[in-house]
Amino acid sequence: MAISIETAALANFFVAVLMLLFSSHFFGYLLGRFSIPRVVGEIFGGLVLGPTLLGHFFPQTYAAIFLDQGLLLAGLYWIGLVLLMFISGFELAPGVESKDRRTIAALVLGTTTIPLLCGWALTSFFDLGAWMGPAQNELALKLVVTVALAVTSIPVISKIFLDLGVIQTRFAKIVLATATIHDIILWVFVSVATGLVAAQALSLAGIASYVLVTVLFFMAALLLMPRIFKLVSERKPHLIPDSYESAFMVLILLLFTAVAGGLQVNLVFGALLAGVVVNSIQSRRFEDAKRHVKEFSMAFFVPIYFGVVGLKLDLLRHLDPVSVLTFIAFAMAVQTAAVLLTTRLLRYDWRSGFNLAMALNNRGGPCIVLATLALDVGIISGAFFTALVLLAIFTSMTAGLWLKYVLERKWPLLQGEQADG
Repeated sequence: MAISIETAALANFFVAVLMLLFSSHFFGYLLGRFSIPRVVGEIFGGLVLGPTLLGHFFPQTYAAIFLDQGLLLAGLYWIGLVLLMFISGFELAPGVESKDRRTIAALVLGTTTIPLLCGWALTSFFDLGAWMGPAQNELALKLVVTVALAVTSIPVISKIFLDLGVIQTRFAKIVLATATIHDIILWVFVSVATGLVAAQALSLAGIASYVLVTVLFFMAALLLMPRIFKLVSERKPHLIPDSYESAFMVLILLLFTAVAGGLQVNLVFGALLAGVVVNSIQSRRFEDAKRHVKEFSMAFFVPIYFGVVGLKLDLLRHLDPVSVLTFIAFAMAVQTAAVLLTTRLLRYDWRSGFNLAMALNNRGGPCIVLATLALDVGIISGAFFTALVLLAIFTSMTAGLWLKYVLERKWPLLQGEQADG
């Protein structure tokens, strides 16, 4: 089978990639100077080149550079998305003290069940026709809304903690451990939602089947694969030649995504589990390889992914300010109420509870990944996609600004903990 691309089309593709990469890095750096997460700038870089600005004022230029490159840009977009979830898996192993396990378990329960109930109520008692995508799958939409209310961005909040110098505090470890556990639970929901749409199966047996397959895949990945890799590395230490560690990691990524696709489990869930498995390999060789893969991904593929997310935003057609602001306020109120209720039951003071609520309200990259996945399979409309992306941007900004304000006032982040930063 011959595959050919015209020289002019290929040249336009490289121009599109160059413009996306430059714009994403430029605005990421610019907004980073004002303590705003780089992801916000990278999305804004794509927004500038999309239908909102370039497409509105220079439609012919926009069409020539970007509209004709849909398939090729989609390939880079998916590679960036898979790599983003893969390297996010590297972050899902924070160590916690035994005395904090009760707090973490309670927060996981509270920040999962309360948003679940509120999300279900929201989609049951209000007309959400404007949010429904072409798939017209109400159950999948309910799952997406539920996840959007609860998800926390581990990479973004980790970067905020690093910038503020509090990554080693009890507060940071409790937030990261809570986010790790309940985000994995929520990604099971996302995998089920996209699987239901792909198969057009809404029967109880079909739902149970997807849940069972996803959970079994999850358990096999996290319980069996790390032990297998450890056993192989101990008995066959030279099985992986020097300088081939990065290639072996990419092989694991491809294996997990291929198996996930074969089981009709969402590919990004497979990529996330692949990152968790790779992170379980305790070796200096793999630590260096993980750093190299992460650095290259964050320098090239991930900015392009967020840039394409910005390209998908059409604020002139899909932005309803009242609906977006209402949804953002509702989402933040639900998560804040869940955390405050849980922390009060654990006898933390109000300030500690609110600090935890602001940190766990940060939705960042995972909410954007959720939005793009749900849009691509037709679960949500362009209007709700815009609302989810703006929710991710707003909560990422407010989390960092609030925690910075707390530290500047010399307030402790957590009851009984010294003021840090």
